[in-house]
Amino acid sequence: MRILALEPYYGGSHRAFLDGWSALSRHQWTLLTLPAYKWKWRMRHSAVTFADDLACRAVAANQWDVVLCSDMLNLAEFIALVPRALRGLPAVAYFHENQLTYPVRFESERDYQFAITNMTTALAAKAVWFNSAFHRDSFLEALSDFLKRMPNHQPLDVPERIREKSLVYPPGVEISAKRGPRKPGPLRILWAARWEHDKRPEDFFEALDILDAAGVDFRVSVIGEQFRDSPDVFESARRHLAGRIDRWGWLQERAEYEAALVEADVFVSTAAHEFFGISAVEAILAGAYPLLPKRLAYPEILALGTESNAEFFYDGSVAELGRKLGELAARLAGGGLWRGDPGRLSRLMGRFRWPSLVPILDDAIENARGSARRQSEAEPAG
Repeated sequence: MRILALEPYYGGSHRAFLDGWSALSRHQWTLLTLPAYKWKWRMRHSAVTFADDLACRAVAANQWDVVLCSDMLNLAEFIALVPRALRGLPAVAYFHENQLTYPVRFESERDYQFAITNMTTALAAKAVWFNSAFHRDSFLEALSDFLKRMPNHQPLDVPERIREKSLVYPPGVEISAKRGPRKPGPLRILWAARWEHDKRPEDFFEALDILDAAGVDFRVSVIGEQFRDSPDVFESARRHLAGRIDRWGWLQERAEYEAALVEADVFVSTAAHEFFGISAVEAILAGAYPLLPKRLAYPEILALGTESNAEFFYDGSVAELGRKLGELAARLAGGGLWRGDPGRLSRLMGRFRWPSLVPILDDAIENARGSARRQSEAEPAG
């Protein structure tokens, strides 16, 4: 099958998803991408840019079988603008994130036009894929509440129409670095996330203060993508933790990032917002012990309730995070972090490895195309 993939924001998880899938896929791929820059402008103009690009090509009606796009594309606009030969292609929209529940510091800052774009993209697609059930459900619930606030002509059936064609397909991951014998030393704690307020870095540093006050020895690495207006807490924490830091800031090379994962004893998340949790999955695959808040997509990803994985969660409070980190430091000093089989969680995360996931995605996009074709054939002519 021939896939036309459109990615307005070809960077980060969006790029990793397309590259990882297409590299192992049995299908033929054509990727049209734009650099990961100024995401708001990408959402505004990418439909026009891609349609114009395709109009300049000698596009045949049977050149592709299906369109795959991310939530950054205004799919409805694209379909209206694209050359006639492509308008009938079924489209699958993959939602890495959405602009209705994506965090903003103040709700007044949210541009609801981007949320409407997500809605119309989902309506225009033949199938809508979310990276987690948590993401799907939180988006559709928020969309329902949003539409009820419209002054009139409320399309209240839209969330259910989207849900009926929604499926969950997680992104794939791969870790090539291997964990060797542990180097001597105190508990090594890793925090890896975007340096933004929705990841609650303040909670992490407060939990480290609890360890420090209790006289617990530890080392820390704080890594992730930084922005011009990153929270001030990072700079003050860097000064405060100066004698305990192994790594700090953005790691340019993938090998550096994976080295941080395999050297960490414990991976900590304090996120108040997470649609999937790629870094957590990667850290677990690299052998780190996860300590995650019992919220967002994390219980789903770690199969909480179907596996005996409750020990890897805390209640979301700084106090319990600090307490559990102290317990892990004591367990490490006493012989080891893991109770029972230390590889059980890594094996569970194996379902997210690209070699396991790609055949599932390949089948899913074939099914989406077949379903769209049967629906079209069933529609009355004229």
